[in-house]
Amino acid sequence: MSEEIKHWLEEHAIRQVRIEGTNLEGSFIGKTVSPAKFLSGLRGGFAFADVAFGLDMSNAPQFGFAMPTWRGDLLDVFLHVDPSTLVEWSPGKAAVTGDFHDAGGRPISACPRATLRRITDALGGLGYEAKVAVEIEATLFEEPIHQARKQGYRDLTPLGGTAGSCYHLAKSADWERYMSTVVTRLDDLGIPWEAYNDEAAVGQVEFNIEPADPVTTADHWARTRQVMREVAFELGHTVTFMAKWSDEYGQASHLNVSLQRDGDNAFYAEAGPSSTMSHFVGGLMATLPAATCFALPGITSYRRLVDLSGPPTTQTWGIANKSAAIRAVVGHQSYSRVEYRTPGSDSNVYLVLAVILAGGIAGMKNAIEPPPPFTDMAWCLPPGTPRLPDTISKAVAALRADNLLADMLGQELIDYWAGTREWEWLQFHTTGDDLDSGLTAWEFQRYFELP
Repeated sequence: MSEEIKHWLEEHAIRQVRIEGTNLEGSFIGKTVSPAKFLSGLRGGFAFADVAFGLDMSNAPQFGFAMPTWRGDLLDVFLHVDPSTLVEWSPGKAAVTGDFHDAGGRPISACPRATLRRITDALGGLGYEAKVAVEIEATLFEEPIHQARKQGYRDLTPLGGTAGSCYHLAKSADWERYMSTVVTRLDDLGIPWEAYNDEAAVGQVEFNIEPADPVTTADHWARTRQVMREVAFELGHTVTFMAKWSDEYGQASHLNVSLQRDGDNAFYAEAGPSSTMSHFVGGLMATLPAATCFALPGITSYRRLVDLSGPPTTQTWGIANKSAAIRAVVGHQSYSRVEYRTPGSDSNVYLVLAVILAGGIAGMKNAIEPPPPFTDMAWCLPPGTPRLPDTISKAVAALRADNLLADMLGQELIDYWAGTREWEWLQFHTTGDDLDSGLTAWEFQRYFELP
């Protein structure tokens, strides 16, 4: 394999190789190495300090909770690359994605990609293959990133005009130039996209990535966001994946999932949801409050949960019901699927997909029946209707109280993730501002560029 890769590097005149992955926050992290260094690390991996998974988004080390064995006093963890992801990123530069392992060669529990691979393998052990698609939402601004930083990310000019109606086509030339450059770059990288469109808020865009297996889809998600950032920088613009950057509509990462068995859609049944889909949804509903902790990872994430503004606010599922947290699409051999509508654009898709599949597997293994599908609008419901956790601390409490996800994902990841979320809460309340005062400077500094 190493000889084949060496030949590929020479054939493409590669002078730099970017090794890449994501941390818990979903930030794209990595190093750029020489071809010789890359070839030398193919077997043993590439060393990173363990704080790659132990720093918050202000670069402060997170403390106050138990550390797994792989995290200590700046221990090394190792990125093991996946050769199937090797691409020519730009002339003379390659990129390759991988998973993080400890010094003994074991995947670390906090590695999002390794976690998703493990859960996907568990699904395969039950005889199923998942096909998933992701919707990427972002907002574009006219100003270059350096100007945006000087302004504290406030009072920026949305790219493409001030029209905020969904699917608006009369966009200015700079918006069209940006989007065309992005899709050209994706085509060059072999990332199959399906569509893009103007979204509800000013400057907002939605990108649809073609369905694939879970790990491939998550890899495409991470690389597409990197492309969107690079193109923005090159064209003198700014892009953000912040879940809620203004009082307008927030930004999501809706995920669509179907299961295949022996080449057939296991979610399809002529009369409606198949028993497999019902049990899958039953598991999703049973884990929904706990899973919200992963789907809404930051302080600002919960500002999206406003009735009638798009995101779900209640613990509901329904057939073709976009106001519910989980939408089931039924009656189509090709298209029967579930849409998971809670995740914000700031969520880590590797982790959220792992959580969705873990909940679905738990539902199928335990034959969990879902509650009746919700047939009305799932917003503005009277008191007593179970609502999604609407703060980061409530979501952590729901995660700690859940057993189904811990059984699938492992208690170590659950405890570590919960600890990092409690750290996030502590940092806001000790170094931030008043949550009730509207979007704060602390939130912009922390979430506008990262994740």
